[in-house]
Formats: sequence, structure tokens, C-alpha cells
Amino acid sequence: MVNQIRYERSLIVLPDQIVEDWLAHSFEQLATEHFEYLCSLQPEIVLLGTGATLRFPHPSLTGVLINQRIGVEVMDTSAACRTYNILTAEGRRVAAALVI
Repeated sequence: MVNQIRYERSLIVLPDQIVEDWLAHSFEQLATEHFEYLCSLQPEIVLLGTGATLRFPHPSLTGVLINQRIGVEVMDTSAACRTYNILTAEGRRVAAALVI
């Protein structure tokens, strides 16, 4: 849930917007285009929530973020949500890319 709204599809949460139609419908479908889209949002750091369990995407996928000097942390979706709240409270420009 984000702001009392339950989401059942993958989304991106930023301090000033929610992208409800992030086309990464599952971890297995993650592609370079999904990470390029994250770059276009200009976050300082991306928290990639990989669902109920922690799974690491291939480095070729996250490389686009690293090349743009955008930090990336991979964790399960629950941990990504908790970490997002902490970093946002610190005033950081963070994007939580959550695979549901």
C-alpha cells in the first residue's frame, strides 16, 4: 500500500509522483528498457524491490544506472519500501522500483 492505496502491479514510487504503469510485470521480464526509464526520472538512488524474495538482476541491466551515476540497491520489496521511507525522510531523491 502507498498512501492508503493498494497496488497489485509493479510500480515506481518517487517523493513527488507514483508511476503506476511500470511495464516490469515480473522479475523475469526485467529488461534494459526498464532501467533506462528509471534513469529518465533522475533519481539519486534506485531501490529495486524484487518481490517476496531477494533476487539480483544481471549486471548488464543495472549497468545503465551505474553509468549515469545513479546508485542502485537490490532488496525484497518489503525492505525496499522500508528503506524508501527512511531515505525520503532524509530528503533524498529516491525511486523505489517495486516488482509486485
